[in-house]
Amino acid sequence: MAAKRTIQTGGTLEAAQIPEDNKIENSLRPKRLNDYIGQKKIKESLNIYIAAAKKRGEALDHLLFYGPPGLGKTTLAGIIASEMGVNIRITSGPAIEKPGEMAAILNNLQEGDVLFIDEIHRLNRQVEEVLYPAMEDSCIDIMIGKGPTARSIRLELPHFTLIGATTRAGMLSAPLRDRFGMLHRMEFYDVDELKAIIMQSAGVLGVRVDDKGAEEMARRSRGTPRIANRILKRVRDFAEVRYDGIITEEVAVTALDLMDVDKMGLDHTDRNLLTTMIEKFSGGPVGLDTIAAAIGEDAGTIEDVYEPYLIKNGFLNRTPRGRVVTEAAYHHLGIEIGFMNAVQ
Repeated sequence: MAAKRTIQTGGTLEAAQIPEDNKIENSLRPKRLNDYIGQKKIKESLNIYIAAAKKRGEALDHLLFYGPPGLGKTTLAGIIASEMGVNIRITSGPAIEKPGEMAAILNNLQEGDVLFIDEIHRLNRQVEEVLYPAMEDSCIDIMIGKGPTARSIRLELPHFTLIGATTRAGMLSAPLRDRFGMLHRMEFYDVDELKAIIMQSAGVLGVRVDDKGAEEMARRSRGTPRIANRILKRVRDFAEVRYDGIITEEVAVTALDLMDVDKMGLDHTDRNLLTTMIEKFSGGPVGLDTIAAAIGEDAGTIEDVYEPYLIKNGFLNRTPRGRVVTEAAYHHLGIEIGFMNAVQ
């Protein structure tokens, strides 16, 4: 019989989420792999890996999920623990400041447990080095005493599964990355997948949504389930206050226009980024730091949150000389290429 699954949270795991949505965020997360929508290749692989590990009675090999935020990395970690019938301990890279803290977390794990570290690329090097023997040999080395009398003792650990999540796989050190047995890139979701997620979440929240309303919200969700659920909750508020509580296409369009989310899912910051590049830098090429200074946004936020979706949809290109706005972006914004060149 599967062990009772518990979740412990620590650090700044929820920092990127809206506080008012935190209470119902977990209720929208699927608990089983069959209920998880999207990421078909990852699901197929995990089904095989989990079945094989359970058949052998072993802990699952260490996994790394990487990709833009909001695509379901944390949700998959919880599902893996649930499918394996083990406990999960959740923390984040910035929350673990000292090697002793990491050693304490590892020493408190039980056989087969899952340790999920969000934003694992932000672990400092000393903490990271504690993980190396833990991942490879299920042990940690502890220094006792100081100076000439100092000695090292080795503590045996239960076999566990480390699941790392990161939005910046390139910032992971090679020694840490190489110790993961499975690496999976999370892809953006298509409209049909997001529509199914919205309908599933609407059922959990008790919201009435028609087919067209769900499709309109899915189309403007930037290929991201977290944004789709956030939009659903905000449009629900709009429907309850100004309409009869049913989210139709008309309600979704009106609410999303009011929220300043256009038909391609671009918000004010996306459009400001593109128009600033066009008006001030002739569409590029322009460097990331220059763009960040021009629009008053953090360069890391632009690179991790805004750029992936703009590049995926063909509005922005990265070149060796810098970022360049594409012809598609001019058309979407209603700006004539020749006109802007003439102004410059």
